[in-house]
Amino acid sequence: MASRNTWRKFLNAFMFSLTGLCAFTAVGFLFFILGYLLWNGGRALNWAFFTHLPTPVGEAGGGMANALVGSAKLLLLASLVGVPMGFLGGVYLAEFGGRTFSFFVRYTTDLLNGVPSIVMGIFAYTVVVLPMRHFSTLAGGLALGVMMIPIAVRSTEESLRTVPQTLREGALALGASKWKTVASVVVPAAIRGIVTGFVLDLARVAGETAPLLFTAFSNRFWSLGWNQPTASLPVMIYTYAIAPYEDWHRQAWAAGLVLLLLVLVANIGARLLVTGRMSVHQV
Repeated sequence: MASRNTWRKFLNAFMFSLTGLCAFTAVGFLFFILGYLLWNGGRALNWAFFTHLPTPVGEAGGGMANALVGSAKLLLLASLVGVPMGFLGGVYLAEFGGRTFSFFVRYTTDLLNGVPSIVMGIFAYTVVVLPMRHFSTLAGGLALGVMMIPIAVRSTEESLRTVPQTLREGALALGASKWKTVASVVVPAAIRGIVTGFVLDLARVAGETAPLLFTAFSNRFWSLGWNQPTASLPVMIYTYAIAPYEDWHRQAWAAGLVLLLLVLVANIGARLLVTGRMSVHQV
C-alpha cells in the first residue's frame, strides 16, 4: 500500500513537472519571438515609416504609409462582407434553424474555416480579378471577407447560445414576436461575445498574405478608390523580406512589429470585452 502511494505521488509530481515544462517552453517561444521582433523591428521603426511612401528600388529610406492605409481599406471591406453574413448566419443557426439544415450549415462553415487561405485567394481571383481583368482592393477585401464568414457564424452562434432561455421565454410571455425577442433581448444580451468574436476574426485575417497576392497584389504608390491594386502590410513584409536589399529587410522587421502590435491590441481588446461580459453576468 505504501509503495502504491509513493508511486502515485511520484507520478503526480512527474506529470505536474512535465506539463509545467511544456507550458514554460510554449511561453518561452512566444516571448522569444516577441523579443526578436522588438529588437529588430524597434530599431528600424521611425516616423518616416508611418508617413512616407516606399522609395524606388535599391534606394534606402522611405516608409509604408500606403501599406498601412491599404491594410485598413482591405480590413474595412472584409468587415463589410464577413460581419453581416456571419452575424445573420449565426443568428439563424442559434434561433431559427432546424436540425438537418442547421447541421449542414455548421458542417459547411467548419469545412470552409479549414480551407487554406491561398484557395480563398484563387476563388477571389477567379470571380473578381479575371472578369475585371485587373487586381483591386475590392478583390482583396472580398477574399478576406469570405475567410471571416465561418468564424463569424460560429462565434455569433455560440454567443447567442449562452443567453439564458428564461430571457427568451419572458419576452415571448410579454407578447413579443420571435424576431423582436431576438433583436431586442437576445442579441443585446450577447453583444459583448459577438463583438469579441468579430474582433478576433478581424485580427486573424489581418496577417494573411496568400489571398492578397492573387487579388489586391501590391502598389508602391497611393491607391485611390477601391478599383486599383493596393499595398498591404503582409504583402510588403513578404516582398521586402525576400529582396536582396538590407534596408528593405530592416523595414520588413518594422512592418512585422507594427502588424504584431495591431493584432496584439485587437486580442487584448477582445479579452477586455470577454472580462467585462463575465463581470456583468456575475453581477
